[in-house]
Amino acid sequence: MTEYFALVKQIDFEYLYTGTKQWFLWMFVLTGPACLLYDAPFGRFATPDSILSVDGIKSWIVMELVSPLTFLFTAYLHPFSHAPLSLPSLSRSALGITPQFTLTALYLVHYLNRALISPLRTPYRAKSHLVVVLAAIAFNAPNGFLLASALTSASTASFLHRASRSPRFWVGVALWAAGFAGNLYHDEILLNIRRKAIAKGKAREFEGEDGHHHQRGAKAPQRRLHYAIPHGGLYSLVSFPNYFCEWVEWFGFALAASPTPDFALLPGAQALLEAASGAQFAEVGRLLSPFVDSVSPPWIFFALEIATMAPRAIRGHRWYHERFGESYPRDRRAIIPWLL
Repeated sequence: MTEYFALVKQIDFEYLYTGTKQWFLWMFVLTGPACLLYDAPFGRFATPDSILSVDGIKSWIVMELVSPLTFLFTAYLHPFSHAPLSLPSLSRSALGITPQFTLTALYLVHYLNRALISPLRTPYRAKSHLVVVLAAIAFNAPNGFLLASALTSASTASFLHRASRSPRFWVGVALWAAGFAGNLYHDEILLNIRRKAIAKGKAREFEGEDGHHHQRGAKAPQRRLHYAIPHGGLYSLVSFPNYFCEWVEWFGFALAASPTPDFALLPGAQALLEAASGAQFAEVGRLLSPFVDSVSPPWIFFALEIATMAPRAIRGHRWYHERFGESYPRDRRAIIPWLL
């Protein structure tokens, strides 16, 4: 095992880190438009009859566990720091809980709930297409690597040196806690809809090609899970408050963990458009490089959360209106109260 880790240490982590970071930022540019045009086949947009559809709960656990496992492995290696992450000690009068450890704990608490507690408490979940599972793994593995590399680095330790006395740090932690609590609360509302559906024998409704519900046993070629209009909390304002709360959570995390990106380093729009219109991608990369270097992994993660979740919320909001018609509250927005 020692020889294995010694071999891993020979990896050029600086090159791997920089390349992964750039790839993630390009993903941000490309993902948003793609998600506006395509419904990822899971949840309400599942394709259960596809030969490539897999169990929803098991596949969710597998693909979401990738992130914390990659995070823990990278934190163990701490590639950009000579010293490992400082852990609390019960033998001291002061526990010695560092800001880096606090942020690591927040990240792992989120994924403990997301990858294990939440799916294991879910009564049922629609099947996921194998493409969704593979895409999630392709996102979660590098994301766990980037975040752990950043949080255990010497530069982050320097930035967080006096964070325990910084209002910015504690505001970020408070936003994380509020977002996490809101996420749990609104997910529980959805879980209760499923529990009540099971209690009433509606866990699985059958829907024909005409969109109308059919009695069990009648000719109905497509099977769909039961859905109802959620109420309570921020559902009075938006269709996807769990998404909004997750944005608040990761915005707070990024605010506490790292410097804000330096938008002054963005190139002029004219120079960027000229390079892009001429397909001079190397020049585009050169122009954006100073700004990319200023964007830390927590902010990249937050940006990608918006890029992937906003389009799905918009299309899901449209689906709710199509599904429930006049019964669906017309004053609800998709994801941001009063705005979007």
